[in-house]
Amino acid sequence: MKIEGLHHVAIIASDYARSKRFYTDVLGLRVVAEHYRAERDSWKLDLALPDGAQVELFSFPSPPPRVSRPEACGLRHLALRVADIDTAVSHLHSHDVATEPVRVDEYTGRRFTFFADPDGLPLELYEQ
Repeated sequence: MKIEGLHHVAIIASDYARSKRFYTDVLGLRVVAEHYRAERDSWKLDLALPDGAQVELFSFPSPPPRVSRPEACGLRHLALRVADIDTAVSHLHSHDVATEPVRVDEYTGRRFTFFADPDGLPLELYEQ
């Protein structure tokens, strides 16, 4: 088997409209497709990242909350690559999105920070 890259990450939102605004208006992801699935009473929104990978945003009736803190087993966070972390952090702050202080990866020397989506899903910005 030869993995060629990341295709998509799927996220379930507690408030679909609020999360859609966050991922499109704040993070600037481009809408590829949006479908309402009546049999599931569920929305599915495909969002494109600049490198071709996608984020799938779903809604489901009454999803249980995700355990983020304390950190639990499973997917830890979604990391997004940025060219300039200072500009990205300023942009998030202009949308009232709190970020942790910028830190330096002790192994790569690259700068990074964490923030959260509307449901508290941990997201990371990693400067290239």
